[in-house]
Amino acid sequence: MEYRILGRTGLQASILGLGGFHLLEISFTDAQTILHRYLDAGGNYVETAAQYGDGESERKVGLVMAERRDECILATKCHAREQDEAAALIARSLRHLQTDYVDILFIHHVQTPDELARILAPNGALRAAEAARDAGQVHFIGITNHGHPQLMIRALEAYPFDVLMTNFSYFDRFSFPLIEEELLPLALERGAGVVGMKAIADGFLWRSAEVAFRYAWSLPIHVMVAGTNTLAMLEQDLAWAEGFTPLSDAEWERLFVEAPELGNYVCRLCGDCLPCPEGVDIPRIFTLEGWYDRQMWDGVVREPGDYLMRQVLRFWFMNEDRARAAYAALDIKADACTECGECEPRCSYRLPIIAKLRHAHYKLTAEPRSF
Repeated sequence: MEYRILGRTGLQASILGLGGFHLLEISFTDAQTILHRYLDAGGNYVETAAQYGDGESERKVGLVMAERRDECILATKCHAREQDEAAALIARSLRHLQTDYVDILFIHHVQTPDELARILAPNGALRAAEAARDAGQVHFIGITNHGHPQLMIRALEAYPFDVLMTNFSYFDRFSFPLIEEELLPLALERGAGVVGMKAIADGFLWRSAEVAFRYAWSLPIHVMVAGTNTLAMLEQDLAWAEGFTPLSDAEWERLFVEAPELGNYVCRLCGDCLPCPEGVDIPRIFTLEGWYDRQMWDGVVREPGDYLMRQVLRFWFMNEDRARAAYAALDIKADACTECGECEPRCSYRLPIIAKLRHAHYKLTAEPRSF
């Protein structure tokens, strides 16, 4: 399996990391079996969180760490925002994990400017993380976020986080383009380690899982964490990691053209549809639609399983209010479209741009979740 240096931490991490969330779905015994198999195969990045099952995931990981702590990079996450609460959670995490230190402590799921301000405050969670680092209980401090790269850019500019963890997938890149265009280059420039998650977009890319992992590993990230709850799933992930080859330029473009999850609805942000005679910034509007619901709801009636998955996952990042506020601030909105039709022949991906603009306008102006 390939190993990459995790930024300025100097830690040598396997490209496949093992996540702890889905360990909640299985027994303590099965969790231990999966963890042991992962370590036996050469995987060496294990992460969990205090919030996963209120410590249950950490306790499951801890049973293996009691025997094999020196064989892996161990990370956990603290969801507290204030110093005292964070200090208590860090102490609890170390007990659950049966260790006296973690390699990385992430400040978990920072989603709003208010949360960022709270952790950065003089009595914020970062003070507890720094105290734990000074005591040798934490070696490096990181931050995690889901689907709001602008906030993580602000975080890296405000504080020298050692590691960043966020989502990378060929599906969400078209709704949150700044993750790859600005956040990833900034993190690498600052020397931060980059840990990816959600390579298959919370399960949405289940039909294309292998190429989804290849896509993520072809980016200049250091680790892609995968959650697993069966030994068979782990074996498949290990096989993909061990056989990984980067996507060629031709494969990259073919993926964007042919991926079934992108279809003829998700905007690839190429900009070929511009200029619009009415001044409509078509790619920007479709990006805001992506903020709103990841461009998952396209008005197509599907079989129940696909329908339910889209209903669950489209609001996973809870960006609806942010998307609608950004849309309201646009000077020219989608309803300025006169349906002249100049844009659609230019689209290499055959998107029904006029209908999609109407659809996006409805989403971004109607009451949340009303359709």
